[in-house]
Amino acid sequence: MIVDCHSHIWPSLNRLDKAQGFSCLGATSSTPAKPEEHLESSGPAEYVIVLGFASKHLNAEIPNSFIQDYVTAHADRMIGFAGIDPTDPGCFDNFSQILEEKHFAGIVLSPACQKFHPCNTNAMKLYEQAQDNAMPIYFLQGEVLPASAILDYAQPAALDEVARCFPELKIVISHMGFPWIEQALALLAKHSNIFADVAGLAGKVWQTYRSLTLAYEYGVIEKLLFGSDFPAHTVKTAAEALYNINKITLDSVLPAVPREQVRSIVERNSLELLGLSIPKSSSAPVADDASS
Repeated sequence: MIVDCHSHIWPSLNRLDKAQGFSCLGATSSTPAKPEEHLESSGPAEYVIVLGFASKHLNAEIPNSFIQDYVTAHADRMIGFAGIDPTDPGCFDNFSQILEEKHFAGIVLSPACQKFHPCNTNAMKLYEQAQDNAMPIYFLQGEVLPASAILDYAQPAALDEVARCFPELKIVISHMGFPWIEQALALLAKHSNIFADVAGLAGKVWQTYRSLTLAYEYGVIEKLLFGSDFPAHTVKTAAEALYNINKITLDSVLPAVPREQVRSIVERNSLELLGLSIPKSSSAPVADDASS
């Protein structure tokens, strides 16, 4: 099984406004991340998580309705995570609507791009509601942030208090928390409910090798989730980059990352780790215990 935990689509670059410099969105492309292109590129994956995004600070939005239409049309494979901005006065109404309509399996936040500290009051209330409804939260990082983003708010260490306050809340840190990879790995080791994805590593040979080696040495490589980072990369190119990573160790004294560990990242059942299942009767995954 391959689960692509990190991909994006959007209707128009104009909707991204000041977020066009946010590398997590792969928004350097001159064309929109069209659903049909996403569908074609995702072929090798059994399931694909499509991440939303909303930021009043950057005047940017990937409409949840746009993602909802796409994942509903391909409910056998596509899984939507809704973008919510905790600085928006209507964020709790938005969350209530998401819960009522049951089209999304989780929610997406980006403290740096939404200009809020991860432990601010609104955010903490949102975490509580997400935990109560068994909805994972994806925290979007980025190797390049927009100029007006708040870099300090992207530090993974700020999520330590969140994980301590909400131990049942599943948390995913994108891009392994770059540039604070060690912070992210420390959180993975400390908290059973925190995970990180490897999105964005394709094409960055040394960063990929170093990151996977550290995760293996720290004993947390089993908590890394595969992500293509579409439209920046496809499922195929992202997976191949991981499988080929040990080429850097040839004719050197560098230790190889065990092949089975690399394979486990690509073929991991990430949905199970996040507490999600895919009922045949539902248009979107729900938490395993959501009905209890």
